[in-house]
Amino acid sequence: MCSVARRPVWSNAARVLSILLVTASFFGCAGAAAGQAAPGTQCAEPIPDIYNRVSPAVVSITARSINPYGPMERVSRVAGSGVIFDASGLVLTNSHVVFGRQSVLVTLDDGTALPAELVGTDTIFDLAVLRIPSPQSGSLPVVTLGSSERLRVGEEVLAIGNPLGLEQTLTRGIVSAINRILPNTALSLTEPLIQTDTSINPGNSGGPLLNRCGEIIGITTAIMPDAQNIGFAIPIDLVKAALPSLVENGRIARPWLGVQGHLVGSALRELLRVPLTEGLLVEIVEPGSPAEAVDLRGGQLDLVIGGQAMLIGGDIITAINGTPVDTPPRMAEAMRDLKVGATVRLTVFREGQTREVECVLPERPLLPGDIPGQRSSVVPQVAPTRSDGARYRI
Repeated sequence: MCSVARRPVWSNAARVLSILLVTASFFGCAGAAAGQAAPGTQCAEPIPDIYNRVSPAVVSITARSINPYGPMERVSRVAGSGVIFDASGLVLTNSHVVFGRQSVLVTLDDGTALPAELVGTDTIFDLAVLRIPSPQSGSLPVVTLGSSERLRVGEEVLAIGNPLGLEQTLTRGIVSAINRILPNTALSLTEPLIQTDTSINPGNSGGPLLNRCGEIIGITTAIMPDAQNIGFAIPIDLVKAALPSLVENGRIARPWLGVQGHLVGSALRELLRVPLTEGLLVEIVEPGSPAEAVDLRGGQLDLVIGGQAMLIGGDIITAINGTPVDTPPRMAEAMRDLKVGATVRLTVFREGQTREVECVLPERPLLPGDIPGQRSSVVPQVAPTRSDGARYRI
């Protein structure tokens, strides 16, 4: 990720979960009240003017955590960026910058340092909301949240942040790709990231990615350290969909079945030449999960196919609540309908026979792999190869 610590740390890649896409209205770039560009509008505001207008709302974040069990490194510090999006003092940043920290300090553009309260965090989307005190006089500068729905490859974008502890730095580039999924990450639906060649470095984490109208279209979150200018940002439409839950409830509630698996397609069946039916091949059943309670079985045989590891031999879920899950679109449809507290009906294929099981889905707990520092650093040094189907986590 793009936070900066006392020594180089490249960890906590972008979190992955369900697609939360919302449709946002666009308004004319000249409309000062809304500040959003109409579809097809090309804003001609000079980049220095955009920087002067937006940078006062971009903040520097310093977080500290204390490890009582680490005598040599008891205190660790991490630095990142954030942006004020509400005049009441709400600051948007990355979860990996502030999650699990004992103290968080926000430094405004004018140098004022303020203690921050953690309002809500989601380690999967890598989003967090902080609250800082409102000033005794005047008001806090805020930014305009735009829309990423109609973002196109090749559009010019700007990033403002505090890379490597350098305050208020502006970089410029283009959108290199959209709907990008990081390699070797399990999907719970997907978190479609924006890929950009805009220079992003440790310390940029949580800072805004802007369009040429000065609207935020993404929150910078990760980079590929062994690449040249391959960075990623969380689309702002996903952020806007998540914000109400983060502010009101402090978290995003998700249903939990407790399986990780891979879609079985025709190419995989032909390659393995074993009795497989199309559906979600269960590779891992998470301990203590509803899936374990109804005796779903994961794989035991470890295979590497096309450079990607896979566990085979487990159950295959062929339908969820009657919806076949033989293609990514159908899988996405079935997963979108899952709700906390609802009963899910699974059609399961095992050893040539089909059975149906039911279980009630609880709220997904915080799992060890969600916690910063307890997951792999993610981005492989060798370019990944695509396999037959996508990996999912429910």
